Amino acid sequence: MTAKLGLILAGLNGLLGVAAGAFGAHGLREKVSARDLEIWQTGAHYQQLHAVALLAVALWALHAHAQGQPTGLHGVAMALFTAGILIFSGTLYAMTLGGPRLLGAITPLGGLCLLGAWATVALIGLRQA
Repeated sequence: MTAKLGLILAGLNGLLGVAAGAFGAHGLREKVSARDLEIWQTGAHYQQLHAVALLAVALWALHAHAQGQPTGLHGVAMALFTAGILIFSGTLYAMTLGGPRLLGAITPLGGLCLLGAWATVALIGLRQA
């Protein structure tokens, strides 16, 4: 993934994460159980948090590119953050809105993507001169 695409996806995920949080707080409060609202808010929280992480890695990639350093692992981290957000938060949102609870079996795959993204960030740090 390119730094430009990472910046775009960070912005979109930040925007959607805030919108999801607001929708949960104002639009779902009377429509779903307290437990489902908690699940929704967890999705929004993780989306917002990892949107910022995605933004940081995209900016780091821009800086590395300007310095003539390789950015391939930055792209891997950005792709993993994006996939993790989509799978983790997406399945939580879908279940809250009435999707099958079977989606809960897929949610951890999103978590694994997020863990992989953070591990890749650590690997990039280890490789710094």
